[in-house]
Amino acid sequence: MSLPDTDVERELLHTRRVRYEGYKRADGLWDIEAHLTDVKNHDFHLKTGVRRAGQPVHSMWLRLTIDPHFNIVDAAASSGVVPYPGGCESIAPAYRALIGLNLLKDFRRKSRELLGGVRGCTHLTEMLAGMPTAAIQSFAGEAKEERDDGAKPFQLDQCHALETSTETVRRWYPKWYRKEKTA
Repeated sequence: MSLPDTDVERELLHTRRVRYEGYKRADGLWDIEAHLTDVKNHDFHLKTGVRRAGQPVHSMWLRLTIDPHFNIVDAAASSGVVPYPGGCESIAPAYRALIGLNLLKDFRRKSRELLGGVRGCTHLTEMLAGMPTAAIQSFAGEAKEERDDGAKPFQLDQCHALETSTETVRRWYPKWYRKEKTA
């Protein structure tokens, strides 16, 4: 289902695409990669020159290598196309500061503290926010939803549809259904 049509004529000026991909590696680790592109549909004047319509203004990559417990064991960043050549690319090594963080334990706050503002690149740092859910989706199907230790499936009480008091949980996870809303 898409958004409803608008009644007002409009012109597309800018397209940002962010793609996340998860790779299971032969050594038991996982690579979660993100790629961001910004493209204008018109010639775009920068201090460093004109980007012709359809040419990217940004094309940037980020890779986090994680273990099966979501701990970051390696990190790499790369800026292939940037608006300020010679300046933007120099921040890539700073993203190694993510090594040692865990994607499921306050990752978004900690990564902003390490790489927010002038300590990082706005675009690379924005991509970090999607890494935890991209990793979880990459792991989906690799482990049983209902664990043998009896622990509640991790996705329950993480969004409105899977709050344990909802009809969705009553239907699909009856063991975990609660009539009262979770605090």
